[in-house]
Amino acid sequence: MSDVTIIENADDGMVADWLGGKLGAIFASAAGPVAITVPGGSTPFPIIKQLLTRDLPWNRLVVWPNDDRVVPKDHAASNTGKLRALFERVGAEVASLTIMEQVPPFALAWLGMGADGHVASLFPNTDPQPDDDRRIMTLTPDPLPPEAPFDRISLTIPALIDSGEIVLVARGEEKRAVLDDAAAGRSDLPIARLLGAARRPVTCFV
Repeated sequence: MSDVTIIENADDGMVADWLGGKLGAIFASAAGPVAITVPGGSTPFPIIKQLLTRDLPWNRLVVWPNDDRVVPKDHAASNTGKLRALFERVGAEVASLTIMEQVPPFALAWLGMGADGHVASLFPNTDPQPDDDRRIMTLTPDPLPPEAPFDRISLTIPALIDSGEIVLVARGEEKRAVLDDAAAGRSDLPIARLLGAARRPVTCFV
């Protein structure tokens, strides 16, 4: 089980400041491209908008979605398309998830979590395994979320935890209870499996 630090009452600006500080240190520690992975959903995009106001060498950044819906990149439900609309305007590159992609180790993995304990598109019904030999997988959530009834492509637990820094943003009382159970080893949900397999401390903003 990884060490889990929970930071309460974190607004978008606080999370953006934390991410900006971490990325600044990462850029300063090494030359060349820096790969990170970020979540989709409604929570991250206001944070990303604040983060991108920071003075950082964004042209060295390569952003990988944690997951995506299997839709065209210009579809309203595409995480990749939404991320490109924000990151490409500052010179960063956004990768597209395909099964044949060679997934790098990430300098930072920024994750979200659903109230059912899913991370990326690793829903409970998909039985994600910490020792999966795949880095990317395709899957179908069951039940399909009505707001996004699409098949998915997702990074696996091994790909997500192969990161120098791991940060989770999960807000609301319902998600906090799921997170607390996972951190204490009281559940077998995907978030619990990820925390159990993580080799580095995890910072959680709630």
